[in-house]
Amino acid sequence: MTRGNGGGTSGSGEKTLAVAEPPFWTKPLAELSRAQWERLCDGCGRCCLVKLEDEDSGAIHHTSVACKLLDLTSCRCGDYAGRKKIVPDCVRLTLAKLKKIRWLPPSCAYLLRLEGKDLPDWHPLVSGDPESVHRAGASVRGRVEAAEDDVETEDLPDFIRPWPKRWPKREPKREHG
Repeated sequence: MTRGNGGGTSGSGEKTLAVAEPPFWTKPLAELSRAQWERLCDGCGRCCLVKLEDEDSGAIHHTSVACKLLDLTSCRCGDYAGRKKIVPDCVRLTLAKLKKIRWLPPSCAYLLRLEGKDLPDWHPLVSGDPESVHRAGASVRGRVEAAEDDVETEDLPDFIRPWPKRWPKREPKREHG
């Protein structure tokens, strides 16, 4: 989107330059429309993994067990619009909740923007490629070990893994040829 008159001439015959508007994801989160907010999600699926909270310490432990609605190919919710009916404790992320939640991965675009940081180069909004998040190893694709309906609650600690709360490895360099 541009401002001005597209680099044409003003009524006085003077040449004006179009000024490109910065990408919406560089704006403060409070200025995003709901649609822009939703598009900020990189589709990693890490927030859709079952998490356990230690009752004594309050520590959050991430598992490799996926929410029953997580599509393991796209790493997105299989019923986003109706998810609260099926998974009542699913959190609708808002700016107010974002400031309190402790279990989002460090690479989460919402956290990065809240802290005034840039999105990583593998984020689909930056790369223009929805597969870049998967190639970078940032998504849960190929890493989920079970669905929540297939694991007994008392067995969930067996699936605690450190990777969901770590920064992903960099996208491998492509061979030119």
